[in-house]
Amino acid sequence: MPNLTLILLAAGSSTRFELDVKKQWLRVDHKPLWQFVADKCEDTKQFDKIIITSSKEDIEFMKNYSDFTFVEGGSTRGESLQNSLCEVTTEYVLVSDIARSCISKEFLEQIISHIGDSDCIVPYLPVNDTIVYEDKTIDRDKVKRVQTPQLSLTSALKNALKQPQEFTDESSAIVANGGSREFILGDVNAHKLTHLQDLKELSCLAAPSEDTLSGTGFDVHAFDNKGNMYLGGVKIDSEYGFKAHSDGDVAIHALIDALLGAAGMGDIGMMFPDSDEMYKGIDSKELLKRVVAKIYNFGFVIVNVDLTIAAEKPKIGNYKLAMRKILSSILNIEPSRVNIKATTTEKLGFIGRGEGVGAIANANLKYFDWTKI
Repeated sequence: MPNLTLILLAAGSSTRFELDVKKQWLRVDHKPLWQFVADKCEDTKQFDKIIITSSKEDIEFMKNYSDFTFVEGGSTRGESLQNSLCEVTTEYVLVSDIARSCISKEFLEQIISHIGDSDCIVPYLPVNDTIVYEDKTIDRDKVKRVQTPQLSLTSALKNALKQPQEFTDESSAIVANGGSREFILGDVNAHKLTHLQDLKELSCLAAPSEDTLSGTGFDVHAFDNKGNMYLGGVKIDSEYGFKAHSDGDVAIHALIDALLGAAGMGDIGMMFPDSDEMYKGIDSKELLKRVVAKIYNFGFVIVNVDLTIAAEKPKIGNYKLAMRKILSSILNIEPSRVNIKATTTEKLGFIGRGEGVGAIANANLKYFDWTKI
């Protein structure tokens, strides 16, 4: 095995992808795209270590999927790469983008076979079309379409990235720092996923699984003789509110846990700890909006939700339709897919004694089906 580490860059926000889902979270069967690429590279047995850069928002969730080394990325590609290089102890490093999803084993082996030939080994594709630059036709034989992965001498790359300017690839930084690079013929199938239409070029990707993912949530809150009462996002006509760090909307809190459970994202206390003053008195609808945005960002779609609110008081029958409308708007699904049920505990327990309210929620998710775009 070469003395070699692989860095896969996956900390981008996918702003050019034009969808709510981040491209690194598109599913290939059950696997998110970043894991699909990393697993394929690991199967080649070419690397001592695989490092994956991630955004601050994604990194803890990524750790639930595999045992790769995860590093929090920066605001630029260069910052993310520098952060990752701090974890590299091998003599050589191969850097690629998760968006370069269909890299074959043969292409990787071709690049790695040139290890030690130069400070940086760079795959490229020739240009076949006429090239005009600033209204002048230039020699297309002198133009190269540079690809990743790029294989670098680790020390050369670390030194090159100390320069103040930002570079779009490793070889440009190394050459600007006085290093050497060698070009080798690239692979037309190693297409990069940048825009939505690029998905049509990635023939190696299987469709996402059609499985339904289900989660449950449960919450209770005691009454308080001050403040307003909110249930399911609706203000309830009541002389008391809830004892809670936020506004105490037990229905939304249970729903958040159900959504997070279906997605495998933990629970409401992990995402919005009651020890954080940022969330003191916050409108629970705002918490739900943040969770829903993350659900869609991470490649899920919401199928339906079902809520049961257990209370002796107040009576909520007249509020159920308003709850459906508000919640469906936040969840981005039809009101018919939001079910609200009310029940009592037959005078039993703290709910039966009129001391508080409980709620149970169920949520069903599916993976976003990018093949139907």
